[in-house]
Amino acid sequence: MAGYKLIPGKELRIAISGKSGCGNTTVSTLLAEKLGIKLINYTFRQLAAEKGLTLAQVIENAKTDDSYDKYVDTHQVELARRESCVLGSRLAIWMLREADVKIYLLASDELRAKRILGREGGSLQEIKEFTSMRDSEDTRRYKKLYGIDNNSYDTVADMKVDTSCNVPEEIVHSILEELVQRGFVERTE
Repeated sequence: MAGYKLIPGKELRIAISGKSGCGNTTVSTLLAEKLGIKLINYTFRQLAAEKGLTLAQVIENAKTDDSYDKYVDTHQVELARRESCVLGSRLAIWMLREADVKIYLLASDELRAKRILGREGGSLQEIKEFTSMRDSEDTRRYKKLYGIDNNSYDTVADMKVDTSCNVPEEIVHSILEELVQRGFVERTE
């Protein structure tokens, strides 16, 4: 199987976005590993762990305290500007304007809930309700804070990938092949 590497002398910043359960973390991690570049995936989940809170508490706090979003969003963009990387976050394709390639991942609400259930456990119905609330709350906050409609990605994303059709390795392979076509990476044997 062929490997991939950056074109010598070039930097590459890839922004990957999608809603919870679309495969952001998995695809971003695999892609960064394949290219040997840094993964930046700083989210509410990491912020919650650092502050000793639950994810639900951080989401609830963020409803009335904009500093949560602003810190996460500006911190990850600052990190991404330093070196070649894959930035995986809900707003990466909007916030990292200078990204060389912007990718939006899609999956049905049902599949997203099943994936979240698989990694976190619980009840499927509760996960569906929580995910729906989180999606709605995220959209409200992004519009309020940045004027970004995270449901409107067609004009921002260079690639849209339905993650329900393939396993993560196949998705990453298709992204890598697109990067080869665009002249950002080359195949190695």
